[in-house]
Amino acid sequence: MKYISTLTQKTGYLSAFLALALALLIGYDAFMRYAFSAGSIALQEIEWHLFDVIFLFGLSYALKHDKHVRVDIFFSSYGQESKALVQIFSMLFLLIPFSLYFLNGAYDMTLQSYVQNEISSDPGGLKSRWLIKGVLFLAFVLLILQALVEVLKAYKSLNSKRNLLLGFAIIISFLAFSSLNLAFWIDPLWLMFLLTLALLMTGFHVAFVFAGVALFFASISDELGLEVLDMLPYRVYGIMGNITLMSVPLFVLMGLILEKSKMAENLLLSMGKLFGGVRGGLAISVVVVGAILAASTGIVGASVVMMSLIALPLMLKHNYAPQLATGAIAASGTLGQIIPPSIVLIVLGDQMHLSVGDLFKASVVPGLILIALYILYILIYAYLNKEVAPAIVNDEPYGKVVFEAFKVITPPLLLIGAVLGSIFAGIASPTESAAIGVLGALLLAFFNGQFSFSLLKYASTETVKLTSMIFMILIGATAFSLVFNELGGDVMAMQFFKEEVGSKWMFILLAMALIFFLGFFIDFIEIAFVVVPILVPIAYAFGIDPIWFAVLIALNLQASFLTPPFGFALFYLKGAAGNLVTTGQIYKGVLPFIGLQLLALLIIVLFPDLIYLFGK
Repeated sequence: MKYISTLTQKTGYLSAFLALALALLIGYDAFMRYAFSAGSIALQEIEWHLFDVIFLFGLSYALKHDKHVRVDIFFSSYGQESKALVQIFSMLFLLIPFSLYFLNGAYDMTLQSYVQNEISSDPGGLKSRWLIKGVLFLAFVLLILQALVEVLKAYKSLNSKRNLLLGFAIIISFLAFSSLNLAFWIDPLWLMFLLTLALLMTGFHVAFVFAGVALFFASISDELGLEVLDMLPYRVYGIMGNITLMSVPLFVLMGLILEKSKMAENLLLSMGKLFGGVRGGLAISVVVVGAILAASTGIVGASVVMMSLIALPLMLKHNYAPQLATGAIAASGTLGQIIPPSIVLIVLGDQMHLSVGDLFKASVVPGLILIALYILYILIYAYLNKEVAPAIVNDEPYGKVVFEAFKVITPPLLLIGAVLGSIFAGIASPTESAAIGVLGALLLAFFNGQFSFSLLKYASTETVKLTSMIFMILIGATAFSLVFNELGGDVMAMQFFKEEVGSKWMFILLAMALIFFLGFFIDFIEIAFVVVPILVPIAYAFGIDPIWFAVLIALNLQASFLTPPFGFALFYLKGAAGNLVTTGQIYKGVLPFIGLQLLALLIIVLFPDLIYLFGK
């Protein structure tokens, strides 16, 4: 067990190092191509090979550090015994069976590539293509080994084995019963949905639930059989070569470097002084800083935690109402879901087969509308209730305050301009711009005196964990979608909306309501990977503008971070705030901002051309 954990740790560190190397390599490649027209196919293929190793070797590393996301509605309240049981059953009945089946297909794919001496199809590309396919096989071997370690760790933490045996008996009985023809009892599609929902709510890892349920229904279905998943390794290999998704770890890395460079702290203090003389000025400064962080980091958890630690005590000290303070922080921290470079928009672009650059341009105006609505609400609320957000007297000359704020805000704005400007102008791809962003973030950290080895280690290792978590969900969701569609789920959804609903606007209303409802319980990643692919063909059938529909989904997904009682931003805020505020105060504080998000959604529904103000 010790040796496996050590191996996992070392592969995680290797992935972290490669994440930094990937940013430098893409930056160098972009510079050489645009400055000297000296491109290299081999270099580009090395880049996506590094990307593959980063998230594949990171799968076991993320598992070791418990970074694979779960719906912790009930799980957070479990005792140690219950959490250990969930971990054991998650590994033994979901992750390990799926990984073993996947290994069989990955081995065949790698062997076939080796026997055929497969090389790149592009002139000047890399040879020995079987090596990168072999990484896929090796990654799942490491994942199984780490899963066994997690089982042993959880088993040792059990005080009594009675509940473990009872759980085994229940699961085995269910599996035995399921081997019967369930079509006589319940529609397999509904059973698949209900079982997935039950496992998610219980606290099993999201990615492993999707993967394990897909394998289970493929195995018990008379119509399908396990053959339906035979092409899954090839599907995953397609994900490995996705240039758009390569920008995900780079934007995450950029955001984490900026998080540790004290940019947020300096911005909050400067903006607080700049707007503090106005009623609600501190809350407005939180919105402005949240928007800047959204455009430079895009990481909701980091933004909410940073502002909770820095701004919340300051606002409460100056007699701000806890509801307004917490609402402003939580809502502003989620702006990264709609303001580019948003990970949500990158994922939606991939799932909906849209240009990420077009989505970035289309989301700018909705993001600005949200910012304006937040600020307007704060001003009106503070004006009508003079005691909830008093003005702050500052003895410093205002000219000096403005100059200091200008000095602090200029570097991140220049970085944002370089990253987004290069995308909007069509000069660079999102992946290339993300690499430029990483280099710019490193420079900002250096000039702020925050550059260090510990910063690089933190940012790169956390990037590996977050990226691997996202891609494991994508792998599980891909398997789930394969089985779901083969069982006729996509056809059933299409028939329902085309025949039963029949109206484009009713479809949009129901789709938005469904996403909003699911946002109460599950994360945006699961919705984007599982629900969105079902809705997209229906949207095309109704002739709905896909860019506009994607922006509506993104706005809706942003609200999922705030909706009580399970919005992730609320957990981040409460965790960082401690006893400064109560959970009830947080819930009351976010409700008006949820209403403002729905208002922004309505504005974009009624005036769709607004998303094209920055061009199509």
